[in-house]
Amino acid sequence: MGEMIKMVVVLLVLSILSGYSLAYLNDYTKDDIESQELKFVKGPAILDIFDEAENDPINDRFKITDGKVERSFFIGNIGGKPDYVAFESTGIGFGGNLGVMVWVKVSEDQIHGVGVTTHEETAGIGSKAKDDPTFVKQFKGQSINNAFQVKADGGKVDAISGATVTSRGVAAALTDASNIYSRLKPTIVEKMRSHNP
Repeated sequence: MGEMIKMVVVLLVLSILSGYSLAYLNDYTKDDIESQELKFVKGPAILDIFDEAENDPINDRFKITDGKVERSFFIGNIGGKPDYVAFESTGIGFGGNLGVMVWVKVSEDQIHGVGVTTHEETAGIGSKAKDDPTFVKQFKGQSINNAFQVKADGGKVDAISGATVTSRGVAAALTDASNIYSRLKPTIVEKMRSHNP
């Protein structure tokens, strides 16, 4: 019996040490991971949709805590004014989660651009949501306050041929972005005013 208690204590100590080690490693590498993710995953989509920006939106960013989630917002200056902001939302496609970056003209609550950042969709079919610019162009100029659905579900979004589930995922991500934006707009505006790039 004493040997059994000894084993349990050893296992407990090892579990606690492992947990603390992993937590420390996570905190230590968090900034590096975020930097790499911005550079190689989100960065290309941000720079693609912010192609008219006169600043570097990746450097000109701020964070807002939204419940338990910390969200990054990227500022875009066009015509010398920081009136544009981009942020990421998610939806579920055929293969899993879809990350969608949405660029909004804040003074008009209008979508100025959309880009898919991450996906697990089928190459050549669902992946067109990221690779085919005509699919994401249909959202430009629409109000961010809309709810988005594909035409097959009674909405206005033209689905990608053969990839309706992926198209629904992008529409759901845009509806999620609409909810995030309406919930956080006062804080977004305040942060944009006080942000000095």
